[in-house]
Amino acid sequence: MSAAPVDLPRWADVALVPLVSVAAALLVAGLVVVGIGENPLEATVLLLRGALGTAEGIGFTLYYATNFIFTGLAVAVAFHAGLFNIGGEGQATVAGIAMAIACLAVPALPGFLAAPFAILAAAAGGAAYAFIPGWLQAKRGSHVVITTIMLNFVAAALIVYLLREIIGKPGSMQPETPDFPAGAILTPMHQLLAPFGFTLPATPLNSAFFLALMALFAVWLLIWRTRLGYAIRTVGANPRAAAYAGISPATVTMIAMAISGALAGGLAVNEALGVQHRLVLDFTAGYGFVGIAVALMGRGHPAGVGLAALLFGVLYQGGAELSFDKPAITRDMVVVIGGVLVLFAGALDGLFRRAIATVLRVDRGAA
Repeated sequence: MSAAPVDLPRWADVALVPLVSVAAALLVAGLVVVGIGENPLEATVLLLRGALGTAEGIGFTLYYATNFIFTGLAVAVAFHAGLFNIGGEGQATVAGIAMAIACLAVPALPGFLAAPFAILAAAAGGAAYAFIPGWLQAKRGSHVVITTIMLNFVAAALIVYLLREIIGKPGSMQPETPDFPAGAILTPMHQLLAPFGFTLPATPLNSAFFLALMALFAVWLLIWRTRLGYAIRTVGANPRAAAYAGISPATVTMIAMAISGALAGGLAVNEALGVQHRLVLDFTAGYGFVGIAVALMGRGHPAGVGLAALLFGVLYQGGAELSFDKPAITRDMVVVIGGVLVLFAGALDGLFRRAIATVLRVDRGAA
């Protein structure tokens, strides 16, 4: 018999539960660090200093966070429709392919049109690829978890073939496309802010970061301030009730998956247009899977997704610096910490919710 759902105030659900989950996960991670003979407090200081202690560290942290915002929002939108989209890697891969084809096929566009055209191509590619599992679930009854897993492998094989046989750079021994047109390249942040008097070191952070912030606001607006968002949330909460109210669960499923895939395409925009300036193999680098943890920790809310993305950005950048200063704490250890965060934010979520609900009831009783 399943336990009754725990109702919490919105602020506690969005902020307090993830905060307690993170604190508990870091405590467990600290015990792991103690187990290998290192000081967890010193390790924490080094990690935070590496991620947030310098302008260069902050630049890398926000670069990673940009990827996690896009992939976290992609998973979050599907969550609200009652769907578990774990195909962000494949959708971002196809988005990158579509973007590369657009850039290489129309290289002579004016600068003010080239980048928007490439971004729209990425969004369209990701949306189209995510629409497929949405259609299969809505019309054929195929579960979206299974189909998105399978399509991840299809996308991985497709990009290898295309880079090797169709759109690869002639004469290159690497699986990559020719460089994109200069007008399609996103401006690095240190160049973008230089005219305003900010002198920043060169990092991968680029103007895609602002696109990610706009995506956070756009998703909030969509889910909580539009009729479509209401339909998405209704279908996610109770498909039968939604159908009774005149909302088509099948239509909402396909639309939500398409939006999810378009957001996953932001990963391709940040990596290919902002950093690599061409399409390379394995540019997704697992960011799509981390987006699942980001969406879970963020409770599916854009504000929570943004904070969770920043946390994982700190872990990625700080962990890299930490492994240099403390060789015993390898990058694999940072992966373990991320896994513990996922465990506490996902599998043990109900435990923390019940504990917090009990404390809040005690406080209300005392008041």
